[in-house]
Amino acid sequence: MALRVYNTLSGEKESFVPLVPGKAGMYVCGVTVYDYCHIGHARANIVFDVIYRYLKYAGFEVTYVRNYTDIDDKIIKRANQEGTDYRTIADRYIRAFDEDMDRLGLAKPTVEPKATDHIGGIVAIIETLVAKGHAYASDGDVYFAVETYPEYLKLSGRNLEEMQAGARVEIGEKKRNPMDFALWKGSKPGEPWWASPWGNGRPGWHIECSAMSMEFLGKSFDFHGGGKDLIFPHHENEIAQSEAANGCRFVRYWLHNGFVNINAEKMSKSLGNFFTIREVLQKFDPETLRFFILSAHYRSPIDFSDQSMDEAQTGLGRIYSCLAAIDEALDGASAPNDDEPTLFPLASAGHELDEKERMFISRFCEAMDDDFNSAQALGLLFETVRLVNRFLAENKVLDDVALRLLSRVRGRFKETGGVLGLFNSSPAAWLDAIKSAKAGRADISQDEIERLISLRSEARLAKNFKRGDEIRDLLLEKGIQLLDSAEGTIWKVK
Repeated sequence: MALRVYNTLSGEKESFVPLVPGKAGMYVCGVTVYDYCHIGHARANIVFDVIYRYLKYAGFEVTYVRNYTDIDDKIIKRANQEGTDYRTIADRYIRAFDEDMDRLGLAKPTVEPKATDHIGGIVAIIETLVAKGHAYASDGDVYFAVETYPEYLKLSGRNLEEMQAGARVEIGEKKRNPMDFALWKGSKPGEPWWASPWGNGRPGWHIECSAMSMEFLGKSFDFHGGGKDLIFPHHENEIAQSEAANGCRFVRYWLHNGFVNINAEKMSKSLGNFFTIREVLQKFDPETLRFFILSAHYRSPIDFSDQSMDEAQTGLGRIYSCLAAIDEALDGASAPNDDEPTLFPLASAGHELDEKERMFISRFCEAMDDDFNSAQALGLLFETVRLVNRFLAENKVLDDVALRLLSRVRGRFKETGGVLGLFNSSPAAWLDAIKSAKAGRADISQDEIERLISLRSEARLAKNFKRGDEIRDLLLEKGIQLLDSAEGTIWKVK
């Protein structure tokens, strides 16, 4: 089916019809660079990374713009606290952001503009708004007059009269209406500034995104994204100032990802449940965090906890274990000839896997075309994993027909993994790294675990079952559980 996306503006799923056939323009609000990124930032950026990847996979020529807000009250405050300038703070946390996103495996956007590089465009939009009567200067500041834009609050669905009734002008503000918002802020002593027709100052938060998106995508473009927390006031104000200035529709499809809760509570520094990406990656590998985020639909809230991350790692491990088994089966085999027909008995795992493989890409695209449903796409992968495991259990000796099928399945995982940003590691290496990390969390090395398992096997062969049980119990005390099977003994961290 054709791509359908949930448009926050209409509150419905809509068919995606690009503004320019074969092309897609997408702007996603980036970070304000004054501190390290938290897992809420991880979710937003992973979500839109996958949307970007899928649009390209679907054949669109995509221009993806993600900005840096490098001038803001929080940046200035941080600089003053450290006795340095705003640029030092911004540059530091831009580098930190880039490092975090690289670790999470994000593809680079087409353009990553900084607000301070677009002051000229910002001033030009404000001049247009003032000339059209949508904005007014007030003692060095410039405000957007919300009552001049009749469609204000159409994105969030809020009621302007009710909001005005409960709002007030703060001390030091020079607004005509408490709902008016700043486009330009006159500089205070010691603050960075740029020249403008209204005096030295700096841009307001909302206007920068209008200027940068217009610079690279035009006055109207396809997608604008961000977290749900940006719907009001940021995206609402972007719409108002952009459409008032340009006289045309600003964005055609608004996409917003859901919140991240921590142990069923809203993430908050005051509650002590605030985690940076760097803190999370000290305990879990980057693909596990990515897999966890993609396991839920992007618009749904997700609950982050050590338990949910452990479950995500287990789920990802099941897929990697399956891929490792396929790699082992294919290792050393001659290259299968995909032109030959594949025939398996009806009702066998081979027949079901063959059918699943033939429909794999169409079903994957069907899931992603349904508002980028990565959770449903991962469900397809798990279905295939179950069939592969059953297929390998039924076929201890693999002929050319079986190897051809496994090779095609492996290719499907690689292809769709490229869209989801998963399965970038060698399966054997990933599984080994996770086992080592888990052993470290249990305060015992992987080598020591393997040594004790070997000693236990020797004791059991010598029928010294008491010694074998002692070794098993010793490992269990350290959180290492042994699982015996006909193929040997494996271990896992409880």
